[in-house]
Amino acid sequence: MPSFYEKPLFRYPIYSLIIITIVSVLINIYFNWVTGTVSVFILGVILYFLKRADSKIRKELDEYISTLSYRLKKVGEEALLEMPIGILVFNDQYYIEWANPFMASCFNESTLVGRSLYDICEAVVPLVKQEVDTETVTLHERKFNVVIKREDKLLYFFDVTEQIQIEKQYENERTVLAYIFLDNYDDLTQGLDDQTKSTMNSEVTSLLNRWAQQYGIFLKRISSERFIGVLNEHILSDLEASKFSILDVIREKTAVHSISLTLSIGIGAAVSSLKELGDLAQSSLDLALGRGGDQVAIKQPNGKVKFYGGKTNPIEKRTRVRARVISHALKEIITESSNVMIMGHKFPDMDSIGAAIGILKVTQANQKDGFVVIDSDQIGSSVKRLIAEIKKYEELWSRFITPEEALEIVQDDTLLVVVDTHKPSMVIEEKLVNKIENIVVIDHHRRGEEFIKDPLLVYMEPYASSTAELVTELLEYQPKRLKINMIEATALLAGITVDTKSFSLRTGARTFDAASYLRAKGADTVLVQKFLKETADHYIKRARLIQHTAFYKHGIAIAVMPGDEVDEHFDQVIIAQAADSLLSMSEVEASFAVARRDDHTVCISARSLGEVNVQMIMEALEGGGHLTNAATQLTDISVKETLRRLKAAIDEYFEGGIQR
Repeated sequence: MPSFYEKPLFRYPIYSLIIITIVSVLINIYFNWVTGTVSVFILGVILYFLKRADSKIRKELDEYISTLSYRLKKVGEEALLEMPIGILVFNDQYYIEWANPFMASCFNESTLVGRSLYDICEAVVPLVKQEVDTETVTLHERKFNVVIKREDKLLYFFDVTEQIQIEKQYENERTVLAYIFLDNYDDLTQGLDDQTKSTMNSEVTSLLNRWAQQYGIFLKRISSERFIGVLNEHILSDLEASKFSILDVIREKTAVHSISLTLSIGIGAAVSSLKELGDLAQSSLDLALGRGGDQVAIKQPNGKVKFYGGKTNPIEKRTRVRARVISHALKEIITESSNVMIMGHKFPDMDSIGAAIGILKVTQANQKDGFVVIDSDQIGSSVKRLIAEIKKYEELWSRFITPEEALEIVQDDTLLVVVDTHKPSMVIEEKLVNKIENIVVIDHHRRGEEFIKDPLLVYMEPYASSTAELVTELLEYQPKRLKINMIEATALLAGITVDTKSFSLRTGARTFDAASYLRAKGADTVLVQKFLKETADHYIKRARLIQHTAFYKHGIAIAVMPGDEVDEHFDQVIIAQAADSLLSMSEVEASFAVARRDDHTVCISARSLGEVNVQMIMEALEGGGHLTNAATQLTDISVKETLRRLKAAIDEYFEGGIQR
C-alpha cells in the first residue's frame, strides 16, 4: 500500500524541497564552512524526523485499512447471515446448494441445502425458466418479492407482506360514489293517489335503507327519484360478490303491489379525486340508463366498465314528448349543416337501410342534401332485393353513395347521422367518424362500453323494437314539405318487421303505431315479404346448421356447424335465421347459432324470448345487441374454441350475471 506522501500530488513537491535545501546547504558550505556544517546537521535532523513521521503514518494507515477490511468483511457476513433477506443458490437441476439462515427460518427448517426448488417454492421455477427478473410470490402465507440473478443461479427473497397489506388496506378504504336512480318513478306515480304514492316511497326508501345499513353504506335521498351513496372499495367488493341483489329485491317487492319499479345504479371508483368520482358515477349512470335501466354500471378510470343486472326487458315509455324534442333538435342540427351523411353498421340489415332512408327523408324535408353511405360488398341477399327495388326509383337511388365518394364530398360543417349502431368499429366507414366533427347517433341497442366520441345528439331507446321505429316517430314531427313514397315507407316497415320477427318479439304499442303510420303512407306489406324470402340454397344451409343442434342447459339450444372440419362458409343472415328457427321450438328459451363466415371469422347469433339476456352473453364475447337479439364475431379462432368460450359465458351468466 503506497504511503500518503508517495502519492503523485505530494511526492514531487517534497523531493523538490529536499533538493533545493541540499543545494542551499552546499552553497552555504562553499562560502562559510561553519554555517554549512550547522545547516547539514539541522538538515539531517529534519530528514530523520520526516522519515519517522512517514513510517508512523504508513503504519497507522496500514492498521486502519486492515481494521476496515475486517469490519467490512464482518458486516458482509452479518448481512448475508442475519439480515431479513432470503438468499438462495441453486444448481442446473434446481437443487439448493446454499441458503442463508433467514431463508431457512421462513420454512421453519434448520437448513434447505439439498432440497429441490420444486419442493419448497415451486412457483419460482417457472419464473426462472421464463426469464422473469422479478416477481411477487406467496410462500407460507407471506408475500415475497423475488429477484432472480439467472447467471449466478441466485435468488433474493424480500418479504413484502406488510407493504402489500398496507396497499390493500389503502385500496379497500378508498372512497366510492354511487348514484341511484328509480328508473320509471315518474311514469308509475302519474296515476297514483297521494296515499299510494306515499306508501310506495316509504317501502322503497325502507328497502334501500336496510340494504345500505347491511353493507355499511351512507345513503341519502336527494330527490324523488334519486339517491346518493358513499361507500368504500371493500364494501363495493361485497356488493359485487352479491351481484347487487338489491336490484332483484326492489323489483320483486314492488311487483307484489302491481308496481314494476326498477333501479339503475352508476358507480365511480378507483380514483382519489372526488370530482373525478362524481364524473365517473354520473357517466356510469348515463350508461346504465342508456342500456335500458334495471342494472349497475361501474366505470373505471381506464374506460373499462362492469355491468350487473340488466336481465329484464326495458319498460316502454308512455309519452312521445322525447321523440318530439329529439325530432326538433335534429331539425335544427340539419338546417345548420351544409350536407348530411347517413351511415349504418357493417353488413347492414333491413333495419339499418330502412332507418337510413328515413333520416334521408328528414334531411330532404329540411331542404338539405343527404346521402346514404353503403358498401356494395357488404350486402346480404335480403338487403340486395331491397336495393334492387330502390334502384327502380332513380331519385332515391342517386342518394346512395360509396364510402370513398362520401369522404370526397365531406365539408367542415357536414353532419354525420349514424343509425342502428353506436360503436365506431361497427360503422361501414370508420374514417367518416374520425373526419366529421358533427355526429348524431340514433340506435335501439343497449349502450355498450365503446361509443362514438362527443356526439351532438344521442337518441338511444332500448325499449324500441328497431331503429326504423324510432326514425318513423321522428318523421312524424318533421315539416310536411315532402311526402313519403311507397318504397321509403316499405323500407322502414321492412326494418321493423325484421327486427320484431313479424311483430312477434319486442313489440309495444308504439311499434304498432309506427307500423300503422307507415301503412297509411303506402307501405307495401306484400313487398316486405318478398324482401324476406330466402333461396333454396339458403334454406338447405340453414337446415344443415340446425341439424347440428344440441341442448346445453336452462332451455338453451346451440347449433354449431363444425366449420374447421367442413370446408363450407355461412352467410351471416343464414346464421341469424338458424337462431330464429331454433327459438320457435318447444322448451327453448334461448338459442345460439355458431358457424364460420370466412377463413378468419366465426359468427354467433343469439336469440331469446326475454327470460335470458343474450345481449349480456354476447357482450362477454366482444359483441352486443339487444336483450332478445344479439350477435358477435370472433376472428382468428376455431369453431371448437368459440363453442368453449360461448359455454363459459353462458355458465357465468347463470351463476349470477356477467361482469366485464
